[in-house]
Amino acid sequence: MSYTTSQSGIELIKSFEGCRLTSYQDVAGIWTIGYGHTGDIRSGMHITKEQAENYLRTDLEKFERCINQYVSVPLTQNMFDALVSFAYNVGTGAFRKSTLLRKLNQGDTDNAAREFSRWVHAGKKICPGLVRRRKEEQKLFLQKTNNKPNNK
Repeated sequence: MSYTTSQSGIELIKSFEGCRLTSYQDVAGIWTIGYGHTGDIRSGMHITKEQAENYLRTDLEKFERCINQYVSVPLTQNMFDALVSFAYNVGTGAFRKSTLLRKLNQGDTDNAAREFSRWVHAGKKICPGLVRRRKEEQKLFLQKTNNKPNNK
């Protein structure tokens, strides 16, 4: 059984990524377009809003697969959405190697949640946008609900 991101999780990602229809270099110098889509992007590219939405859906599938594959404990929908948002931003490799994932899989949810706040640097500088994003992800992750993740 695999889980998918809820609409509110998608809206969280969209709110922090923003949508840019012209390619740009992010703070790390990586060419980006749409809602934080990277990879096959180069200078001077332009896309439509529909293409940005398609990139987002395709990208979400990759991050959802990562969370479904590497998290070995039960999750609520809020936890799943927070982890997808986090991995969407830091990448699957960083997520897989993170102390956040290790602590979560050990069943240490509270200390796993504290790890969000460690991921606020762009280069060696604290980035206010990442501080806000991590606070929202942590808040969502810890939100006490009985909701079960969306099944695919």
